[in-house]
Amino acid sequence: MSTLTSVERDTAIFDLINREKHRQESGIELIASENFTSRQVMEASGSVLTNKYAEGLPGKRYYGGCEVVDEIEQIAIDRLKELFGATWANVQPHSGAQANTAVFLACLNPGDKIMGFNLAHGGHLTHGSPVNISGKYFQPVFYGVEAETGLIDWDKVEETALKERPKLLICGASAYSRDWDYERLRAVADKIGALLMADISHPAGLIAKGLLKDPFDHCHIVTTTTHKTLRGPRGGVIMMRNDFENPFGIKTPKGALRTMSSLLDSGVFPGTQGGPLEHIIAAKAVAFGEALSEGYYNYATQVAKNAQAMAKAFVDKGYRIISGGTDNHLMLIDLRTKNGVESGLTGKLAENTLIKADITINKNMVPFDDKSPMVTSGMRVGTAAMTTRGLVEADMERIVDLVDTVLVNNDNDAKIAAVKTEVNEWMKQYPLY
Repeated sequence: MSTLTSVERDTAIFDLINREKHRQESGIELIASENFTSRQVMEASGSVLTNKYAEGLPGKRYYGGCEVVDEIEQIAIDRLKELFGATWANVQPHSGAQANTAVFLACLNPGDKIMGFNLAHGGHLTHGSPVNISGKYFQPVFYGVEAETGLIDWDKVEETALKERPKLLICGASAYSRDWDYERLRAVADKIGALLMADISHPAGLIAKGLLKDPFDHCHIVTTTTHKTLRGPRGGVIMMRNDFENPFGIKTPKGALRTMSSLLDSGVFPGTQGGPLEHIIAAKAVAFGEALSEGYYNYATQVAKNAQAMAKAFVDKGYRIISGGTDNHLMLIDLRTKNGVESGLTGKLAENTLIKADITINKNMVPFDDKSPMVTSGMRVGTAAMTTRGLVEADMERIVDLVDTVLVNNDNDAKIAAVKTEVNEWMKQYPLY
């Protein structure tokens, strides 16, 4: 008899999991980087595939017994390529951060210059932040938004790139609500002989369904997470539409010139990871299959509609959205003023107060912020998760009303408690599972 049959249930952990399930079901989730997966995505991620070690790639493993996981991983690759019109993909990165790190390892040498979107303006930690490996091992320079408009000035991006001449130019963000000019950035990259990488982790689902500009025809390499708008498990991937000979003359031990796909595969394994998480890769495959459906197109379209409705509702309430609106699923709100008057609000106060009403947002720095990253002057909100639950445009207006009530009455426990009761009763109409 298997010794597993005598293992006692870990009630401490499973009680906490049940508490977290209740928290998710009873509240309003507005964190732009979060979403809810389907049951089958969770089922795959918690499957017996977690038992299998599978270093290498399908058909080229360093362990035996990989014939089944080879098929699963190949399905994930094929579905991902179909979803984005790519010709090559690696589905093994454990996260978006590790996908980006693998690209850096494949394409750069320590000390090489990279140019990314400023974290303080809405960029991402892995695009050159000094506290991240991207900023510690490489030489980062940055571009940002204009103080007056909250928008990226592409002429200034080109000016900075021509001056700094980075080896890798990075586009993409975690808190920028506008679309990207990939064609212009490729022209800049070509002028300086740089590679262009797009990190589309946030808007990937909208890009996949043609609701935003397609980076693949212009960017050499594209990375993304598989959660957020893609609504899959937590993980990352790397893709290319067109493979190409690497510009560095790197060769195999046998002397053949290595292609970029070969370098990127090596950047993942053995460069930055060991064995892939085949249970998560299976869950990715399931999510990619869902994203290929007509129903997912309707979902992504509704995410964008809901974001437009939410942005308008916040503006109508007197809040200032950086860049004035949104093209994707998220918005960054400067809380320092409301209706042009100093509000006294901070991101920390907003996050801590809203959670009392079972409304979850995250505090976020705004461009040219005068407060620390642990306090911030802004909050970031998104519509992907609540769209998954079935909410539509009119519901976004109601959500903003509730958020506003809490923020205006942040020192009134009775009113906050009343909002919490309303939120909990409302969410009973939209069960998660």
